[in-house]
Amino acid sequence: MNIRTLAAETLAPLLRHQGSLNAVMPAALERCPDKDRALLQKLCFGTMRDFPRLNLLATRLLKKPFKPQDYDVRVLVLVGLYQLRSMRIPAHAAINETVSATTDLNKGWAKGLLNAILRNYQREGEALELALGDNPVWQYNHPEWFISKLSNNWPDHWQQILEGNNCEQAPLTLRVNRLKLSRQQYLEQLQGEGHAAHACRHSPDGVTLEEACDVDLLPGFFFGDCSVQDEAAQLSAGLLDLQAGQRVLDACAAPGGKLCHILEAEPALASVEAVELEQRRLPRIEENLQRLSLTATLHQADAASQDWWDGQAYDRILLDAPCSATGVIRRNPDIKYLRKGEDIQQLSQIQWAILNNCWQMLKPGGRLVYATCSIFPQENERLIKRFMAATADAVHCEIDAEWGEPRPFGRQLFPQDGGHDGFFYAVLEKSADQAE
Repeated sequence: MNIRTLAAETLAPLLRHQGSLNAVMPAALERCPDKDRALLQKLCFGTMRDFPRLNLLATRLLKKPFKPQDYDVRVLVLVGLYQLRSMRIPAHAAINETVSATTDLNKGWAKGLLNAILRNYQREGEALELALGDNPVWQYNHPEWFISKLSNNWPDHWQQILEGNNCEQAPLTLRVNRLKLSRQQYLEQLQGEGHAAHACRHSPDGVTLEEACDVDLLPGFFFGDCSVQDEAAQLSAGLLDLQAGQRVLDACAAPGGKLCHILEAEPALASVEAVELEQRRLPRIEENLQRLSLTATLHQADAASQDWWDGQAYDRILLDAPCSATGVIRRNPDIKYLRKGEDIQQLSQIQWAILNNCWQMLKPGGRLVYATCSIFPQENERLIKRFMAATADAVHCEIDAEWGEPRPFGRQLFPQDGGHDGFFYAVLEKSADQAE
């Protein structure tokens, strides 16, 4: 199998805004020989990570753009350029394998064109890149709208965020299941099996491996001793201030990491329910619950409606809202291409609707934790500020923590090299006085 062909078939739908890397990669890896899986992942993730730069180069090298039905050939151009710029594969091998993929795709007409483009880059690449040197998209490897918005929102942090987004690999962080063993015990198990690791600074359950590995190599993973979860995401359970006997809701629950953490953190809760809009994502939640021997009531429903609700209010609600995911680009580099500037306003409207709906289901005296993996204030602190102004019984609780940047509303975490992802948290409580 020509792995460049498989890469083209995997990425072409993304260029048509059909799916995402996380959605399409499992099926692609199923088709890929075991020995070539690492190469396929490198080609797909690397091409999407460097898409802004590669697309600039491709535009300079092409006389006219490809039609949507030929986006598989467009992908081959990008994949070929990525290999020549960033991989150790000999240039002749990279070009020959990439060009031959046109035959597999029944696009023989593109063979000469692709060969000419890649060989032109071999000859003129240095001059082309020099000419692009002052272009901000080239400099920062992000879309122009993203750079502009980010630099306006975070004038002291934007370059650090962009640099972090371009990292080739985010760390593998685990959440130790405190129902089964302590973090120290698990660190000792990891060390005993040759996995260098250290305790996370902010999450009491977090462990970060010095080198990533397959989860099937982790001691006790399939028996529920740990789960893969970024440190920033692990902070939600502590912010909920869970107590025995409480009734808890996890809105927008997939893939279930935070839901499982809630159940691990306080086993004496009265009940735990979870809402997920998309049917296709429910099995992942169920798999996580089953592996960890945990139980929750799942609803396939819209968290912005109450059609599924039995009318009993909750003591605690975790609202991990749908968002731009701009804090996790290093894990999902296709966001650079898939996300558009106008998406932020549309997402904030969805977040507003869900937050207002969940608030109605919270008991007086109850607590709601609002979370996103976005770094844009429009989805975060500005939305909470607007909600506070419109909601008489909402009380903002300052988060006393060492992590993140304190904001007028909530705290903002930025992606950290070797550490946590970008995240936002705000804690709100419903005034019991207003209810009276």
